[in-house]
Amino acid sequence: MYRERIKLLDCTIRDGGLMNNHYFTDQFVREVYRALSQSGIDYMEMGYRCSRELSPPKDFGAWKYCDDEKIKEITDGIESAMKLSIMVDAHRVKEQQFVPADESPIDMVRVATYVKDMDKAIELVNRCHGLGYETTVNIMAISKEIEPDIIEALDQLAKSPVNVVYVVDSFGALYCEQIEYLVKLYRKHLPEDKEVGMHCHNNQQLAFSNTIEGIIHNANFLDASLYGIGRGPGNCPLELLVSFLKNPKFKLSPILRVIEEQMLPMQKDIEWGYLIPYMITGMLNEHPRAAIEMRKTADKDKYAKFYEEIRDVTA
Repeated sequence: MYRERIKLLDCTIRDGGLMNNHYFTDQFVREVYRALSQSGIDYMEMGYRCSRELSPPKDFGAWKYCDDEKIKEITDGIESAMKLSIMVDAHRVKEQQFVPADESPIDMVRVATYVKDMDKAIELVNRCHGLGYETTVNIMAISKEIEPDIIEALDQLAKSPVNVVYVVDSFGALYCEQIEYLVKLYRKHLPEDKEVGMHCHNNQQLAFSNTIEGIIHNANFLDASLYGIGRGPGNCPLELLVSFLKNPKFKLSPILRVIEEQMLPMQKDIEWGYLIPYMITGMLNEHPRAAIEMRKTADKDKYAKFYEEIRDVTA
């Protein structure tokens, strides 16, 4: 359970922001930053770096764009050794601008991509790496990809300067045997100086156990979020992962305190966590968007009807 190379990355603001269009208050983000810093978490993901042309500001909060000046404003005055990351979608890049890393509060740029967009992802990695940023590539919807395409993508990434390549169970569809197979596949095709990461969604209540399975097979970068907040069913809960790792550098009390003071009140307005509609999309290896939309309707608890409808569509 204790391995020095393991790094924890909190994606509360980025993945959780998918539930409220990134309209978090400055106070909320600041308190999360403070708590994670006190807890010894290695990285905090502040949100996306997204084009205002593709995502108009009238529709989204500040953490959709993650301007350097906004990040500096939030973190100012709080003592922290924690590194900061942002995420950029390779398939939605427009006029993204990055200053050299030594002029920015950001330490890591995480590139989210599908296998089909790997060339775009590597181009962005090269650009950011050349500016001095740490980089990751998060291969989304891996449960939908076929092995030859995954291997081709990994072989491309092996030749790139990327630091970490993530197994991303976007649909919460994978089981432990598949996690083992994928992590070993990544390790086989990536050189030793590149790490493997895990990002698991909780559709079938397997995000925590699948993350542990990744750890067993030498995935060393682990994503989690406070109280599991994230799109739909959410992610691996950070508090569970910290308690499991038994690493003395991680402190649980600040995490529990910020959950108590910030996350519980928020859950009155934003719904996330395990629910049967998300279980259904997970077991069928489908994007949770149908379940998310269903939860907004008067039939939000008509589970059998939803299952029969989505089953027939995906059959």
